[in-house]
Amino acid sequence: MSKQTPIFTHFDNQGQAHMVDVGAKAETHRIARASGTIRMQAPTLKAIQAGNHKKGDVLGIARIAAIQGAKRSADLIPLSHPIPITKIAIAFETKIRPARVICHATVETIGRTGIEMEALTAVSVGLLTIYDMCKAIDRGMQITDIGLLEKRGGKSGTWVAK
Repeated sequence: MSKQTPIFTHFDNQGQAHMVDVGAKAETHRIARASGTIRMQAPTLKAIQAGNHKKGDVLGIARIAAIQGAKRSADLIPLSHPIPITKIAIAFETKIRPARVICHATVETIGRTGIEMEALTAVSVGLLTIYDMCKAIDRGMQITDIGLLEKRGGKSGTWVAK
């Protein structure tokens, strides 16, 4: 079997960056799911769970930030298309050992290009917001394992992480 050289679609034949032309692609229902984790000290997680953080409801604010992040992806990622988002769902899961919060994002559109960047940006911004709100009590928090879990729709169909 021969290996094909990967083709980076965001470069033209001269190697210059460009926004991919999606004008001829069909509009399809597209879904992307992503997740990521922020690890922290146990007392930090307890403060988040108790809802008594002096800045307010950490996960509630992080949810709104994640939604806003998905909506602003094209402003942050230079060659990403602005996409009409039809749905954003953000869920947080807390785990005690080791102390951590997992952010799950599902983003949907009816469009001509994928919605993966919006799901990944939602997770990133949600976790960064948790860090920002809790850094006064725990500067050692670590954001890890941000990744795409699944994408559906478009010409390439369905992809699921292994």
